[in-house]
Amino acid sequence: MEESLLTIKGVGPSRVKQLNKLGITDVSSLLTYFPRTYEDRSATYCIGALKQGAVGATEGTVLHIQEKKPRRGLSILEITIGDATGRLKVVLFNQGYKKNFYKVGQRLHVYGKVEFAYGSLQMNTPHIENLREGQVAEAGIVPVYPLVEGVSQFVVRQAIANWFAAHDSLPELLPLAVSQEHSFMSRYEAFKEMHSPLTVERYELARKQLAYEELFIMQAGLLLLRAREQDEQGIKMQPSGPLVAGFLEQLPFKLTGDQNRAFQDIANDMEAERPMRRLLQGDVGSGKTVVGALALLKVVENGYQGALMAPTEILAQQHYESLQELMKPEDIRMALLTGSTKNAERQAIYEGLATGTIDIVIGTHALIQEAVQFKKLALVIVDEQHRFGVEQRATLQRKGVHPHMLVMTATPIPRTMTLSIYGDLEVSLIKEMPPGRKPVLTYAVDSSYKERLYAFFEKEMAAGHQVYVVCPLVEESEKLDLVAAEQLYEELAERYNRQFGVGLVHGRMSAADKEAVMDDFYKGRIKLLVSTTVIEVGVNVPNATIMCVEGAERFGLSQLHQLRGRVGRGSTQSYCVLISDSRSEESWQRLQVMTETQDGFVVAEQDLLLRGSGQLFGLAQSGLPDLRLANILKDIDLLVAARQDAKRWLSQVGFEVGVAQMKPELMRRFGESFQRIIYS
Repeated sequence: MEESLLTIKGVGPSRVKQLNKLGITDVSSLLTYFPRTYEDRSATYCIGALKQGAVGATEGTVLHIQEKKPRRGLSILEITIGDATGRLKVVLFNQGYKKNFYKVGQRLHVYGKVEFAYGSLQMNTPHIENLREGQVAEAGIVPVYPLVEGVSQFVVRQAIANWFAAHDSLPELLPLAVSQEHSFMSRYEAFKEMHSPLTVERYELARKQLAYEELFIMQAGLLLLRAREQDEQGIKMQPSGPLVAGFLEQLPFKLTGDQNRAFQDIANDMEAERPMRRLLQGDVGSGKTVVGALALLKVVENGYQGALMAPTEILAQQHYESLQELMKPEDIRMALLTGSTKNAERQAIYEGLATGTIDIVIGTHALIQEAVQFKKLALVIVDEQHRFGVEQRATLQRKGVHPHMLVMTATPIPRTMTLSIYGDLEVSLIKEMPPGRKPVLTYAVDSSYKERLYAFFEKEMAAGHQVYVVCPLVEESEKLDLVAAEQLYEELAERYNRQFGVGLVHGRMSAADKEAVMDDFYKGRIKLLVSTTVIEVGVNVPNATIMCVEGAERFGLSQLHQLRGRVGRGSTQSYCVLISDSRSEESWQRLQVMTETQDGFVVAEQDLLLRGSGQLFGLAQSGLPDLRLANILKDIDLLVAARQDAKRWLSQVGFEVGVAQMKPELMRRFGESFQRIIYS
């Protein structure tokens, strides 16, 4: 499947350039360039038999071509076609350049929805095929591919049809026993049905089979990763002792049931022979940091070191301060290492980690630099894992001898979907919120509410509370009609500054400037903070009671949920206001999800349905794996079946055979990053 496109009949250098525009570079990428949709052209009707509201195909001779320009910015191209039974108008909007594509006397095949307007039948923007003399239009179920300008459906369809005409087989990827168990068709047949299905039923079978294949290969990769880690000899910890017990006694609150269960899972893992590989998943504000602190203390009382890596300096600083506060009575030697750490202090931290005089280090990507060496690293905690690549996680792990690994995330992922992103980890879940927390009241409004909203800000700030206002842009953009952070800051500063401090934070500021503003906000010197999404994760200001998001339709639902989680962290009633002037019904439906539920898992499901997925083994692990056919939400049953089958197959053939059989396909799909992970 890696052959050149030039091996296909009818594909020359100019055709290759066209296919390259679609990202098609070889036979493999051609065959996996699946149709966007399909048109059922099983029957072609004469024009007189077309019914209003029906979707169908017809053929006719071009009788008349006319372009109208009723107003500026709108052109209407009308092509009238006819046969012995009647006439039909084909209407194209703002496509006047196409009037030279068609000539009176040509025969056209059109497929689309039939409408009745201005006294005649018409099809608006249908699919049009120009039939040469003696040519018969494509019939049956016809694939429709996503295209770019300069590439036609004919180019893709002909290349694929010619490849299938010259070949009768494809290499099988699934183990034979798995294919037989599911009564799968051959892989060649499945691909052929995807591109030119004989029936709707055959297409469904082919899609299901190839979606399963994607999921099986993905799960095999994750299981191979886990199998490699399970062969390692871990650092076996003793049962929790006085340090952990004393910490729990001095806490000013009791752990929730979920927090207790999560720590018990972690303790059991750390006391076993194998290194812990666990995901601690909990919604915003559910108390994951305390559980992480317990895991770090367990390591320290066993005479080892722990490291916590966070995605931003602000979050690392916050973790450092929180852990210092939590562990105040204990004699724990702790350090903070970020890109902003001064050189002299940095060298002292390097030395302390290498000699073992530092017990716990909290930091950013700075922790994975070569200069960082540990004496006895036994626990690595990675916060907000989706902000890091799998390889970055592995780099930090390699600084110890098979240390325990705890991944924490506040991005809720439905239970079965964790198989996709974190299939190499066990899962602990914190759903209970600490007692006394009130749900954040959430509203979606348009900008006509601004004056009332600003009066509400003033009332809350006068009561001693604080306000976040989040914008999607830093500066005005002509392309996006959004309120920029800088402009809004000036407006609000002018309105409130005599009475309340107003600050601005955005991604283009230096780390030191950001830290200074955030510190002022944290300490209450600033009452209103205008910000871009740099405050999305981890900033903890319990006194903040309002989160206002401008241009809310531009944010993903999970991102909005994270932002909402910045307020409601104390016992005072808090509010989240989503401002949008979008006229899109879909945008308002999405925002409605936020007003109706506080459950991050519901929000996450909706977000994944709407936003799709990211990469799995790549360095930018920012979501679900890049799947062409499988839908993680709709194909959950397939995912679970693929996981079970891959597990059974790997237990039968063993790690070495598993790698040998799956490595070529894993390398093809996920590149060298997978090999580095497997053999790291």
